[in-house]
Amino acid sequence: MSNKNSIMDFSAQKLFEQLKSTKEKLITEKKIMDKKDKHIYPISDIPFSIPENWEWCYLSDISIIQEGPGIRKHQYENEGVQFLTVTNILEGAVDLEKSKKYISNDEYDNKYSHFTINKGDIVTACSGASWGKSAIFNTNDKLILNTSTLRLRFYNDLGNNKYLYYLTKTTYFKKNLSSHSTGQQPNYGYSHYSKIPIPLPSIEEQKRIVSLLDRSFEVIDKAKANAEQNLKNAKELFESYLNNIFENKGKDWEERQLGEVCSLITDGKHGNCENEVNSGYFFLSAKDIRDNTLLFNNGRQITEKDFLETHQRTDLKPGDICMINTGATIGRISFAPDDSRTFRTTFQKSVAVIKPIRSLINNHYCRYLLVSDVKKLVKISSGTAVPNLLLGDLKRHKINIPKSLQEQKQIVQKLDKLSAETKNIETIYQKKITNLEELKKSILQKAFRGEL
Repeated sequence: MSNKNSIMDFSAQKLFEQLKSTKEKLITEKKIMDKKDKHIYPISDIPFSIPENWEWCYLSDISIIQEGPGIRKHQYENEGVQFLTVTNILEGAVDLEKSKKYISNDEYDNKYSHFTINKGDIVTACSGASWGKSAIFNTNDKLILNTSTLRLRFYNDLGNNKYLYYLTKTTYFKKNLSSHSTGQQPNYGYSHYSKIPIPLPSIEEQKRIVSLLDRSFEVIDKAKANAEQNLKNAKELFESYLNNIFENKGKDWEERQLGEVCSLITDGKHGNCENEVNSGYFFLSAKDIRDNTLLFNNGRQITEKDFLETHQRTDLKPGDICMINTGATIGRISFAPDDSRTFRTTFQKSVAVIKPIRSLINNHYCRYLLVSDVKKLVKISSGTAVPNLLLGDLKRHKINIPKSLQEQKQIVQKLDKLSAETKNIETIYQKKITNLEELKKSILQKAFRGEL
């Protein structure tokens, strides 16, 4: 082994010993709790190969791992000291405006001051759908941890905290964490994080890796931002063209209410149905609606009795328009496909079924109309917190249509062509975004294997 490698090996080993010693001192001084990890070294089950001059160590032996307390709703105040929620944690940033919840200054002083997040701490969501998101807290705002959040930081800043931050972004770190999950919902704490083996190089090597990742990710993030903007531009261009067509009606056009040119506008069942595996009768919801398809294979199957009762309401046929009428995906539309399963399908109330009268309006033209007007419909419809399309508003919605079905068909052909071209462009940019994300993962993997 060369003299250079010997020095680096000693430095990594010395750093690890310093971190363990600092942990013991902090426990003695009662600044952190003794969790009695009982880790055995050397670690026998090495996750992957690292340079000989690096060290494998458990996360809790090198870093603070502090979980938030369980602050209850009755403790919430309109002002005081803000506490962190999983909503505040984005990938790479903390946004304190996304969720603003407080406890009183008295409670902070008497109970929670030791949960204060310091500038430079790595904060992460450790529960729910957003688990694994992490960011460095970079402001001087007074903020404390709460349920489903925790903070990480090298003991006494002996290591480079951004090295630790980048480590939380790796596929390895997240997979290792999820491997300790025991419940149906992801929910992680000290006992899970403490078991993660961490590759630890010398402090100088940490700085070098961080510098390389900073530069690489700056270039990648810029390219990704450009691709995302181009993707957005393509979508907006199509939307603009679509809106322009329907807002500038021709000479032989007429204004009608949607309900006048449809034989039925209804929603699905307001209630539940009894499940029956492999019955062949489908009871679909908003999650089963995709552009131009229904996800039969993912949908629930119900008893024939429940189907027949609910089918009287929707009477689904191929070519009918299925439109999500509530929630985050409101306005997503599919045609009922030319499939034998269509005749055995009905919906929950989150889906509206719209049946254009084919002698008055082309169903594809009707679909484009609805895509164009969905934002208007949502705006005038229910004023509740959850977006919702009311059937009455749909039926009364005024639309412009050519009297000639042939002209409607010609408009559809133009829109189909532009839609196909737009989707092709979107596919190109979406693939570029995906490839850039994969490149990030690849660079991170090499960085923490000592291959950069």
